This record gives sequence, structure tokens and C-alpha cells, in this order.
Amino acid sequence: MREYRILADQRSAEEISDLLLDVGALSAALEDADADSTDEQPLYGEPGLEPQTQAWPRSIISVLTADGFDFQAALDAAVAQAGCEAPKLLETSDVEDQDWVRITQAQFQPSHVSPRLWIVPSWSEPPATDAVIIRLDPGVAFGTGSHPTTRLCLNWLDENLKPADNVLDYGCGTGILAIGAKKLGAGRVTGTDIDPQAVEAARDNAERNGCEADFHLPESMPEGEFSVVVANILANPLKLLAPALLGRVAPGGSLVLSGILARQADEVIAAYRAADPGLPLKLWREENGWVCLAGTRSTQAEA
Repeated sequence: MREYRILADQRSAEEISDLLLDVGALSAALEDADADSTDEQPLYGEPGLEPQTQAWPRSIISVLTADGFDFQAALDAAVAQAGCEAPKLLETSDVEDQDWVRITQAQFQPSHVSPRLWIVPSWSEPPATDAVIIRLDPGVAFGTGSHPTTRLCLNWLDENLKPADNVLDYGCGTGILAIGAKKLGAGRVTGTDIDPQAVEAARDNAERNGCEADFHLPESMPEGEFSVVVANILANPLKLLAPALLGRVAPGGSLVLSGILARQADEVIAAYRAADPGLPLKLWREENGWVCLAGTRSTQAEA
């Protein structure tokens, strides 16, 4: 097999990827060419809506093909059909045939993500410990416990969650935060995501873990406030979502935000202070350049 990495613009990246798949490419994946730089631009949609584009201003398309596949001819045909400029070829490499299932499983082993919590994939035995176990396999939705932002949120829940707290996991992905909260003693647990696949994955994962939790698309979310609202998304959508998230925090309740780079913390704190001074956010913890912000709403008696 061969892998080709090409640089395309936002307008053409999705169409070129689809056209290459149509003519026999094995896979085509998009990534942000400016990821982890000051030019990084996360993709997100308004609450309840899909993102309008699935590509970045400068997108790298990683294309995997079988041996003998005429990639240049396929790319030329795709460019002609799309009516766009030809993407720049960045690199090509041979990909050795391997047991991809075994390799993938080897990459996801039991992970100790907080003092009490372990994430354990289905093909691994739980560690010999009295830890709280979440069974979770990598899949189509974000959230396997490996990213610092997920660990930060789980650690906050482990250290601060009170018995019978009602928890909202906003942008739930796999449901890992909601499931973790339930395993740590939360009462009512609810999750929401704009991605129907994420909602389905979260429901499946909750059932697999024996957790009672409700997951919804935003338009079907029931009304109500929660004693803990946790959102692990990205800084820009978190700022836009400030009114929606703040409106879900009960008096005396906590708001926990992650998916935020350390350099973005002050602007997120300022956005939430402007939206509601009664729930001041502060830096709770930092890991590998990512931060978790948390704050508690004033009670009605204090307001």
C-alpha cells in the first residue's frame, strides 16, 4: 500500500477526498495543516447544527491506496471534475501490510485517568485493583481518555463530584465524562452532542458499562438545570456557547470547561464573566499546555 499526503484548500478538500474514494482509494482523511499553531482553526457548528464545512483553510488529505493504483491520474481527474487548483503533493510513503486490528488494540491499553478511574478497552483485562472501571473502545466519536482535556475533566469529577450530583455532559462524544460521573456516584446524568453518531455511541457505551444515562441531540434536550455542567469542546465554541451553558447551571452548581489551550484561558474566562459575573471561572489545573477552568454559581441567597 501507498500513502499520499496532499495540501488542499478549504473549498476543494472535501470534494477531492470524495472523488478519490469514488475511483478506488482505500481511505482519505482530512487534518488541519495548521494544527497546534497560532493559525489553528477548530471546526464546530452552532448548537444543534452540523458544521458548515468539514475542512480547514489549509487541509492535509492523507490518502491510502493499494499497490498499482495510479494516484496521479486519479488526482488529475478529481481536480478536473472539481474545477479547482491541483493540491500540492507533500510526501509519499510505502505502508507495510500489517495486522491493523492487533496494532490498534496494542495502542489502546488500560489507562489510569484519575485517582479512582481506569479506562479499559474490551480486549483487555481490568487491572488488579479496586479502581472504578470504564469499559471503552476507540470509535467514531471523540473521547477515549487519552487526551489531556478528557483526563482533566475526569480528575475534576473524581475530586469534586458530590453524591447525587446531577451532571450534564455538553458535547458528550463517546459519553466518557457522563459515564465517569455516574460511576463516581452522580445522580441523574445527561449528555448532548450535535453529532448523531456520538449520541448513539454514548448510549451504547453507557449500556455496556451498566450506567443509567440519557443522551440527546440538542433539539431534544429536556429543560432543566444541573448541579454540574461539564463541557470538553474547544475555546471558540465554548465562548459562543456561554449563554447556553451558563443557563444550565443550578444555583450553587459548578461549571467545568476544557478543550482550552493555556494561552486561551484568559479570553474564555473573560467571555463567561461578561455573560454572568455570578459564576466566576478560574484555572483549576493545567496539563501539557491544556487547561481546565471551573467555577461555582452563587446561590440565590447570595445573589
